[in-house]
Amino acid sequence: MRKRNNSSTVDHDSIGTTSNSNTLLDNSSHLKYEHKKTGDPGTEVLYHPVDPDSEKMMKRKFGRKRLFSRLKRLLIWVIGLYLAIPFIIKLCPAIQAKLVFLNFVRMPYFIDLKKPQDQGLNHTCNFYLQPEEGLNIGVWHTVPEALLKEAQGKEQSWFEGTLDSNHRVILYLHGNAGTRGGDHRVQLYKVLSSLGYHVVTFDYRGWGDSDGSPSEGGMTADAIFMYDWVKKRSRSHPLYIWGHSLGTGVASNLARHLSERGSPPDALILESPFTNIREEAKSHPFSIYRNLPGFDWFFLDPITANNIRFASDENVKHISCPMLILHAEDDTVVPFHLGKKLYKIAASSPSLRGYKVQFVPFQKALGYRHKFIYRSPELPHILRDFLSTSESHL
Repeated sequence: MRKRNNSSTVDHDSIGTTSNSNTLLDNSSHLKYEHKKTGDPGTEVLYHPVDPDSEKMMKRKFGRKRLFSRLKRLLIWVIGLYLAIPFIIKLCPAIQAKLVFLNFVRMPYFIDLKKPQDQGLNHTCNFYLQPEEGLNIGVWHTVPEALLKEAQGKEQSWFEGTLDSNHRVILYLHGNAGTRGGDHRVQLYKVLSSLGYHVVTFDYRGWGDSDGSPSEGGMTADAIFMYDWVKKRSRSHPLYIWGHSLGTGVASNLARHLSERGSPPDALILESPFTNIREEAKSHPFSIYRNLPGFDWFFLDPITANNIRFASDENVKHISCPMLILHAEDDTVVPFHLGKKLYKIAASSPSLRGYKVQFVPFQKALGYRHKFIYRSPELPHILRDFLSTSESHL
C-alpha cells in the first residue's frame, strides 16, 4: 500500500511538473504548439520555436512573389497585344478608318444639338438638310453678332434670308471626333460672329446627329452640297471656306472641286492643316509603331485601302483662290512642319500664281496647340488684312 501511495505521489508530482512546464511553455511567445488527438487527452506536442519577425518576412516575400508574378503576366499580355494590333488592323482595315474619323467619339457627351442656345449661341438656328435622298445632316447657322437681338425667336426662313445681306459668310468644316457643338468650335463661331461673319457649319454624315456612315467621298459630297446651298442664298456676297484639322482635307477637296468647275471660293482658310493623311498618320504623336518595320504596310496601306487620302498637297496644285494657313508651333496633333510644308507647295503652285498665299505661325509660348488659335487677339487683324486683300480678286 505504501508502495502504491509512493507511486501515486510520484505520479502526482510528475503531473504537477508537466502541468507547470506546460503553463510556462504556453506563456512563451516564441514556441508553437499543436494539439493532436492521441491516446492521452490534453497531450500537447511541441514542434519548433517561431520567430515573429521571420514570419513577417516570409509573408512579405510571398507577397512580392505574387506581385511579380502578376506584373509578369500583365507585361506578357501588353507585349502580346502590342504585337497583335498591327495584324488586327491589317486584317480589318475598317478599324483604321474608324481611327482616322473618330466619329464615334462624341464630346461633350450630353449636348443637345437641337439647342445651340445651350452653348451660348443665342443667335444660332439648328436645322436639317438632305444632301441625298433619305440622308439628313445637322446644320447650325450663326448670324453676325449685330443681328443677335433681331434673331431671337426667328424661324429657319428668317436665318436663310439673312445670308443675302451685306455680311460675309464662312462655311466651317470641322475636324474628326466630336460634333459641330464641340467647345473650341463654338468659341470660334462666337469670335467670327463678333467680327461680323455668318458662320454655317454642319456635321458630316456619320457625325453627331447626322445620318449615314463616314467616308472621305461622303464628307466631300456633304461639303459640296452645303457650299452650293449657302451660295444659292448668299448670291454674290463673299463666301469663304474654313477647314480645321481633318476638315482641312475636306476643305481642300472642296476648293479643288469648285476651282475645276470654274467657280472657286472667294478664299480658303486652313487651320492646323497637313499635307496628306499618310504623312499625318506617320507624324501623329500616337503613332507608336512608326519605327516598326513594315509600318506603311501594316498601318498606312489599310488607310489607302479605305479610299482615304485627303491629299491637300495635291489639291493645292489645282486650286485657284487666295489661301491662308494658320498653324501653332506647339501643335501636338498635326505637327507644325506639315503645315509649313503644305504652304511651300502651295506657294510654288502655278494654279495659285497671282493669288495671295499666306502662312501665319503662332509661337509655342502662346500655348494655342491644336485647337485654340481662336484665342489669339491678333486673329481679327489677320483675317481682316487677308480677306480685304483677297476681295481684290472678286
